[in-house]
Amino acid sequence: MPELLLEDPDATSRLARRIAPHLRAGDVLELHGGLGAGKSHFARAVIAARLAPLGRHEDIPSPTYTLVQTYDLGGIELWHADLYRLGDPDEIAELGLSEAFETAIVLVEWASRLGPEAPSRALSLSLDFAPGDAEGRLLRIEPRGGGWDWLAGVLGGAKGAA
Repeated sequence: MPELLLEDPDATSRLARRIAPHLRAGDVLELHGGLGAGKSHFARAVIAARLAPLGRHEDIPSPTYTLVQTYDLGGIELWHADLYRLGDPDEIAELGLSEAFETAIVLVEWASRLGPEAPSRALSLSLDFAPGDAEGRLLRIEPRGGGWDWLAGVLGGAKGAA
């Protein structure tokens, strides 16, 4: 499992921007980590990077209370889900996430709450505070299923690979 040291929030944003153009329909990014670890920051950077080529620079709210925000990327949707307040994994189907896993780009914060509804193909990104560094984050990346061949090139160009 690759691990990167992201020195500060800007490094997190840079990596998200490098990943964003490679994401296609059916790609799921599972974002793991405690409160304040950078899940929302990473997700917002991915979303902003996908909206910018469309000439859209929007305020990107956290879906903490709505659970899901969707963005039309012109031919593909991007779903941003925050499952922190999810009561039961059975609610995944009610939110429409099961279908979105097949047809959209989906970013899922608090992905451990998916339980048995987690897709078999996903890119799991775990953010943790770097020891002794308030700004830094350790990012562990674990691809599940096929279709992530582009990831090695993105990570090879990322500064701070451990």
